[in-house]
Amino acid sequence: MEEQDWLDRATQGDRTALSRLLQQHYDFVYKYLLKITLNPSMAEDLTQDTMIRCIEKINLYNAKSKFSSWLITIATRLMIDQARRRKREKKWQEEQQVQALRQMQWRAESRNEAWPDVLNTLAELPEESRIPVILKHYYGYTYEEIGQILAIAEGTAKSRVHNALKQLRKELV
Repeated sequence: MEEQDWLDRATQGDRTALSRLLQQHYDFVYKYLLKITLNPSMAEDLTQDTMIRCIEKINLYNAKSKFSSWLITIATRLMIDQARRRKREKKWQEEQQVQALRQMQWRAESRNEAWPDVLNTLAELPEESRIPVILKHYYGYTYEEIGQILAIAEGTAKSRVHNALKQLRKELV
């Protein structure tokens, strides 16, 4: 049977035909998403979401484009939507961190405790730099221990601490 025959049957509600079409195109969609996301787990999730969306919307397929193009369109739009959601979530998390920092600063000041400028500057460091520098200089861990804690190479831990300190010095001067 030709793909168009399978499509005709699928759009009329034949679940077997739809299942066959999705099986035929699954790897195609996955490989496309893998290339644009560069993340196997994300590509797998988006491929599954694409297939679900296809099942939900198969009656809207109008054959003006190839079925594979229709699936790629769905996949691309889902990926873009996910990226937008992640961007909004990241922004929200950053706002929460700023609020938490302000709250900590207010508590310290209300108790007449000193609020070191270094804490504000530490808050501006990316997490991947902030954690190693705190582990090294506040808690005294060795680079080897930091590497083990963060599951990174010892040299990477040393580099992150060095770069964080360099940025801290620049900000605090």
